[in-house]
Amino acid sequence: MFFALLFAAVAVAQSSSSSMPTSSSTSFDSGVPTNAPIPGLYNETWRPQIHYSPPKGFMNDPNGCFVDNNGTYHLYYQYNPTALVAGNQHWGHATSRDLYTWENQQIALYATEDSQIFSGSIVVDVNNTSGFFPNQNNGVVAIYTLNTKDEQVQDIAYSYDGGYTFIEYAGNPVLASTPASSQFRDPKVIRYGETWVMVVSYAQEFVIGFFTSTDLKTWTPASNFTHGGLLGLQWECPNLVQMPVQGGGPMWVLVISINPGAPQGGSITQYFPGYFNGTVFTAVDGAARITDFGKDNYAGQFFYGIPGTEDQVFIAWASNWQYCEEVPTGETEGWRSSMSIPCSTLLANVTRSGWDMISTPLPFGQLYVSQQPLAQNYSLGNSSISVSYPDVVSRAIYFQCEISGIPNNTYSQGTLNFTFSSSQTHENVSGGFFFGGDNSFWLSRQNVQGFGETNPFFTDKFSVANPINSNGTFVLEGVIDRSILEVFLDHGRNSATMTFFPQGELDMFELTTDGLNEGVSVSVAVWGFNSTWASQATCRTSLSAHFLGTAQILPPQSKHSNSEKLHGEDYNQHFDRNPFEARIAIICDLEELLQDCRLQTHLA
Repeated sequence: MFFALLFAAVAVAQSSSSSMPTSSSTSFDSGVPTNAPIPGLYNETWRPQIHYSPPKGFMNDPNGCFVDNNGTYHLYYQYNPTALVAGNQHWGHATSRDLYTWENQQIALYATEDSQIFSGSIVVDVNNTSGFFPNQNNGVVAIYTLNTKDEQVQDIAYSYDGGYTFIEYAGNPVLASTPASSQFRDPKVIRYGETWVMVVSYAQEFVIGFFTSTDLKTWTPASNFTHGGLLGLQWECPNLVQMPVQGGGPMWVLVISINPGAPQGGSITQYFPGYFNGTVFTAVDGAARITDFGKDNYAGQFFYGIPGTEDQVFIAWASNWQYCEEVPTGETEGWRSSMSIPCSTLLANVTRSGWDMISTPLPFGQLYVSQQPLAQNYSLGNSSISVSYPDVVSRAIYFQCEISGIPNNTYSQGTLNFTFSSSQTHENVSGGFFFGGDNSFWLSRQNVQGFGETNPFFTDKFSVANPINSNGTFVLEGVIDRSILEVFLDHGRNSATMTFFPQGELDMFELTTDGLNEGVSVSVAVWGFNSTWASQATCRTSLSAHFLGTAQILPPQSKHSNSEKLHGEDYNQHFDRNPFEARIAIICDLEELLQDCRLQTHLA
């Protein structure tokens, strides 16, 4: 007869495995699942807990961002699911209701042996202008660059199920360069009145082409935008969006990404405020304006489907082409790159430099561990506040410091400094603000060991001039999430994104103000976040057993007929389960079990 043993292992600690997650058992084509999401662990040491990152493999530019009529946000992205560097480019896909809690979906668009799916955009064809959707008003069309060894052309694909699966248009390509070009890419399509408008990059000519269409299939040249702001060595990932102006009506913004050739090296994103009449974009000036003064914010995209009278939602790739293929998350955790925090954006004309795009984090809603801060002081003065937060399991922290009553004194010696540090290794990331001189704000990842010490392009410090507001106030907000820090100055007038990879977990925060004039008011509060990935995180459990007799091994959720018979040998198997639980059922012949049937399970 047979005797059944059931063992349940519940994960209470983070996985320390350095191997990549095992593949899904779904049907594969060249190692890529075709009808199910790719699994990921999402509890690794450097894995952000309130940002989006891919389950495994390499991710770069956000693509096709849109919000559907049910209020679900769709994020597509450049994705190589089979390696930890760029190449074999697919469109990954994830969805969210709040832009913090993400659910991975199956890959949306697939590379082939001789072509790759490069960046692009998505629209909802409400009026069936394409003819693809005679029976629905929510048909989704993807417009993207098909990259081959000889040229780059613009293709389209359509979806009947809201953007989860796509059918390639038989008449592709819908737009090609004449003569053929290998540097013609990244189409962004919007709706303007009764017309579709595409902006697409002639990357190495520093030209953004504007095209119009009535059906998404046939495109007519309209105008070009060229040679403004920063040039770098090529232009990529254009984006055109209408957004509100603080205290006034809406204006247009053209976003262009540069890589390589950014002032601090590698990649960066710039933007041009201006006016658009349906065919021609005119910038207010030729000034260079960047979306982020750090080094880890690139190829930002706006979500299609938000009216131009409302604040637009912006998300970017939080890395840099100078080192994105070498960051240590790949070798130790099997994934590379995350997206930035989602931001609400509008235009404002409140500084001497003229128009600025103001970016602030979307409301955090229910992310807080508690509605009460971990620490707060509303009358800090010239003093400090410190917080030890090892009990915040996510290790994701939000802090805010508001200072008022600042005199207009360029000779002020006042300073603000903050530090996130590790109690284990004493590494830290830090930042600060000088209230005198040119009002410089700075960030540093200099005191982080490992990758930053060996990679020459991993610039360790960043700064920006941030003049004191005319009302004598300064506001600093920051979000740290394991391996990424984002700061927002004066409600988003300036912002920065900085990645880092410490050897020890950062678990302490301290903020200090010093040298401020009498009468200056300082308030500080610090909150902890819950992980938005906890319910989806996968536990890696290993079963090791040695059987002297005959045994049958029954993996979870399988049937007895599929069990594996072993005799006098070792058995080792890995199981990935969700969430945090793995069940191993073992059926042994009772007589031989009594002789010797030893079972050991452990978290790997």
